[in-house]
Amino acid sequence: MTEVLGARLRLRPFRATDEAAVHRYAADPEVTRYTDWGPNSPAETAAFLREALDPPPSVHQFAVELRASGEMIGGASIRVVDEHGEFGYAFARAHWGQGYATEAARLLVDYGFGPLGLERIAATCAPENLASARVLSKAGLRQIDYLTDHLPVRGGWRDSLLFEIKNSF
Repeated sequence: MTEVLGARLRLRPFRATDEAAVHRYAADPEVTRYTDWGPNSPAETAAFLREALDPPPSVHQFAVELRASGEMIGGASIRVVDEHGEFGYAFARAHWGQGYATEAARLLVDYGFGPLGLERIAATCAPENLASARVLSKAGLRQIDYLTDHLPVRGGWRDSLLFEIKNSF
């Protein structure tokens, strides 16, 4: 897998040395508040990293790092299903509100439409996660549906907002 470069971010393959940085955000209850995973134990983070180091061909996992310092601040992925992709991201709380999630989302869209040749790309977020909904909108996706009882999360079901963008070719 190749690197994807943005103005401030580098999306690169995960490394075994990323475990501590991944655990800093993956163990944070505030970071994982709207996810269907976490907060992670050290063993769960280690298991995630083992999978991220050798993902199936349909999953493109990226560590997100700041280009200026090389600091790893989050993770992002795009999964290919038929002719479309689904993406997600998580960032360390110290890096929220600085436009990094929007930049990463735009990079994932460009990667999906460019090297992956996808026809459309989707992402979901919890209806209460207004910050993520804004990120998806700023990245060019538009909300196309409200999915009721869409995702099993911590013993219950969560509704989701479904966002999509189509390749204009």
